[in-house]
Amino acid sequence: MRIGELARATGTTTRALRYYEEQGLLRPERSANGYRSYGDEAVRSVANIRLLLACGLTTDDLRRVDGCLRDELIDAHACADPTAKAELFERRLALLQERIDDLVAVRDQLLGRLAGLRRQPAPAGTTGTAGVTGAAAGRAGCPERSYEADGAVRIASTRSTVKRSQPPARSERARSRP
Repeated sequence: MRIGELARATGTTTRALRYYEEQGLLRPERSANGYRSYGDEAVRSVANIRLLLACGLTTDDLRRVDGCLRDELIDAHACADPTAKAELFERRLALLQERIDDLVAVRDQLLGRLAGLRRQPAPAGTTGTAGVTGAAAGRAGCPERSYEADGAVRIASTRSTVKRSQPPARSERARSRP
């Protein structure tokens, strides 16, 4: 298959595929006219590359485990030095765990701040979602709270009550021009 077909089959771009080739991660055959030609196994290779990059590995890391990338995500039997590859993954997993811990801490801080905002009453007769305007709350899909003078809180789904302002379609803009 040609590069465009592989891009469509894998949900990536031709630019990304060329980059993977430059990095030594993909090795297409070349036809007489110079076009790249990929076999069916390239679909799985690209899926593995994308997954491992998303997991925090670098293209340099992937070059080091290149012999291990087969139909399975990592084929230990195909690795020239499985111990070194395992150590590489252990280091990346430790870095990934650090990032996860940092993100969990940030999430917990945001949840605490959100809870604090929701505990603060809005002034009587105003509408909002803990300091968020009604329109912004509607765009976010948040319930809108209306604070009545007697202190009662009325909650309504703003998804259906707030009309979003969207730009007119191209055809409408073209018709409205003088």
